[in-house]
Amino acid sequence: MKIFHGGPNAAHAGKHGTVDPLILSTEKGKRAVKISFMGLVVIAAIQVVIVYISGSAALLADTFHNFSDAVTTVPLWIAFSIANRKPNRRFTYGYGRAEDVAGLAIVALILFSALFAAYNAIMLLLDPGTIAYVEVVALAGIVGFAGNEMIAQYRIKIGKEIGSAALMADGYHARSDGLTSLAVLLGAIGVWLGYPLADPIAAIFITVAILKVFWDSGKLVFGRLMDSVDPEVVDDILHAIGHIEMVLDITDVKVRWIGHRMHAEITIAVDSNLSVKEGHDITREVRNSLARHVTYLSGTTIHVEPENASGKCSLQV
Repeated sequence: MKIFHGGPNAAHAGKHGTVDPLILSTEKGKRAVKISFMGLVVIAAIQVVIVYISGSAALLADTFHNFSDAVTTVPLWIAFSIANRKPNRRFTYGYGRAEDVAGLAIVALILFSALFAAYNAIMLLLDPGTIAYVEVVALAGIVGFAGNEMIAQYRIKIGKEIGSAALMADGYHARSDGLTSLAVLLGAIGVWLGYPLADPIAAIFITVAILKVFWDSGKLVFGRLMDSVDPEVVDDILHAIGHIEMVLDITDVKVRWIGHRMHAEITIAVDSNLSVKEGHDITREVRNSLARHVTYLSGTTIHVEPENASGKCSLQV
């Protein structure tokens, strides 16, 4: 017997995910993408002008990183735009995985920006240039840090609210932009103090910071693609169902993210002599218990099997 139950109707955001209605959560994501895109474009446009008049290698790397961060909003926007499409015979789980594909694009762009920053820094180390308007470059670093940190906090906050790994990865990407802007500031101070190599050295630190973001974001996105979840999720599910008297055993628990929705497939064992209706009533009780105790689940499929035909759950401790 299989019974599918959607998540509760009331909007709620827990530490592991969300039970917001899909349309609400995708609209939140699209709004976050739009606002952060406009902010990044403004910051990058200002930096382009300062790079042109100053010739700062570190600021050029930071500017390119900001533009690449703005570009990452494109796959995110596409993903959130198609997430509301209904499941069909080809995409039976819907289109939520588009967010994971967008996450891969974001990770690739982060790596590309790191490689560009590294190339630019090496060229400047071999042939150092001069920086004009050092004070303006320093000011650009301060503005870049403040603007990117605000955008990062906003993206990460919304990403956590709706459970979007791609949006959170993009937020961490923006945070790395803020840190690299501080490196621009340090490079400008070094040049002002009479150390011309401070600028390309700052660009190298930028590269290292971007690579760290690439690694962390990659783990997050690829973890979602491999159906990784917090082990506490399984513990919460087992605890929510374990006290139900008519559930004799929990033989299997599988949980996966589909975009920013968390879906569980649970197999329970019941008395072999129960009728179909009695089995259905038990699944309803299981669903209600999950709704009360595991509020971040967006959907649950419950399998019921007779006790004498059940196995043991490999996840249960």
